[in-house]
Amino acid sequence: MDNHIKIFDTTLRDGEQSPGYSMNQKEKLRLALQLEKLGVDVIEAGFPIASDGDFETVRKIGKVIKESSVAALCRTRNIDLEQAVASLEFANKPRVHTFIATSDIHMKYKLQKSRDEVLESAVQAVEYAKKHVDDVEFSAEDASRSNPDFLIDIFTAVIEAGATTINVPDTVGYAMPWEYGQLIKTLKERIPNIEEATISVHCHNDLGVGVANSLMAIRNGARQVECTVNGIGERAGNASLEELVMALVTRKNIMDYTTSVNTQEIFPSSQLLAQITGKGVQPNKAIVGENAFAHEAGIHQHGVLKNPLTYEIMTPESVGLTCNKIVIGKHSGRFALCKKLEELGYHLNKEDLNRVYLKVTKVADEKKVVEEQDLISIMSVMNDLPAQQPQSMASGG
Repeated sequence: MDNHIKIFDTTLRDGEQSPGYSMNQKEKLRLALQLEKLGVDVIEAGFPIASDGDFETVRKIGKVIKESSVAALCRTRNIDLEQAVASLEFANKPRVHTFIATSDIHMKYKLQKSRDEVLESAVQAVEYAKKHVDDVEFSAEDASRSNPDFLIDIFTAVIEAGATTINVPDTVGYAMPWEYGQLIKTLKERIPNIEEATISVHCHNDLGVGVANSLMAIRNGARQVECTVNGIGERAGNASLEELVMALVTRKNIMDYTTSVNTQEIFPSSQLLAQITGKGVQPNKAIVGENAFAHEAGIHQHGVLKNPLTYEIMTPESVGLTCNKIVIGKHSGRFALCKKLEELGYHLNKEDLNRVYLKVTKVADEKKVVEEQDLISIMSVMNDLPAQQPQSMASGG
C-alpha cells in the first residue's frame, strides 16, 4: 500500500470562510506562494462562482503556482462547473472539485432531491469536469451522516465517470474517530472500483477531533487529507495542517506515512496567515502557538535546559522556529533563573541567586511574566551585588 499522504490545503477556501478571515487577491497570492513553498500537494484556491473577485483570484493563483495542484470548488450545477473550469484555464496542474450533499437531512431539507437525483447530478458533474481536466475530485457533503450504502453507490458511480479522488467529509464535525475510521474502512472494502481513485477526508473540528478523525482515516485507507493552516475554517475550524503533519512526523514509529511538506515552513506559514488576517494564534495552540515550545515550570525548565527531549517531543527548529523559550514566572526555579541571568551577563553565587530569586517571585506575582528588562531593573537596585554590565546592554566594539 502506498504510504504517501497528499496534503490538500483549503486555507484559501474553507479557511477564508471563517468570520474575520477574508483575504483580498494580493493577500491570497502571498499565502498561495507560501503554501507552495510549504510543499502542500493541492491548494484549494477558492469558490469561483461565489463572486467575480473569487473567480479572478483562482485564475491568478492558477497562473503563478507551478508545483502544487490548484483546485477550484464548485457545486454540481452547470454554471458552477463552467466557472470552475474557466478559472483554471492557466493552471499548470488544475483540479475541479465538485460536491453535492448526500445525507438524508441535507437531501430532504436543503436540496429537496431524491437519492437518484443526487446520484445523477454527481455523475453528470464529474463527466463534465472530466472533459476539461484530468484531475477531478468529488465530495459527498455530510458524508459522515450519510447512509453508507448510498455512499458506496454514489462513489462507485463517480469513479466510473472519471473521478480521480473521492472525498468523505465530516462536514459538521459529528463523527468520533472510531466511527469515522470504520466508515473509511467500509468504503475501502466495498467500493468495487476504489483502486482507481484516492480516498480523501475533510474533517471539521466542532467536537475537537478533526485531526484525530483524519489520522484514523489514514490508518483505514485514506491517502489525502484536507486541512488548513492554524486549523481555521467554518465554525470551530478544520483539521489543523501543522498538527496532522507533525503527528505523522513525530510518531513515525507507529504511523509509517510520508508527506511532501517541508516542516520548517510550518511556523512561517502560520505567522504569515496571522499577519495577513490580523488574527493571532491562541498561545496554547499545538505546534505553532506562542507557548508550544515555552516552559515556565521550574521542573520542566530544569529538564529542558539539561536535555530538551525531557519535555519536548519535537524540536522547535523542525517547524521553523529558532529555539524554545524559557519563561521566567512565579513557577520558575532557580536553575532557569540562573541561566537567564547568565545570558544577560550576571554570574551570581548561590546566596546572591537566592536573594534575587525572592525579588523575582514578587515581581512575578504582580506581572505574570518577568521580562528581561525586569531582571535588569532588579539587578540594578540590588546595590550590594557585584556590579556587572549585562551583555544585552553592553556597547559593541
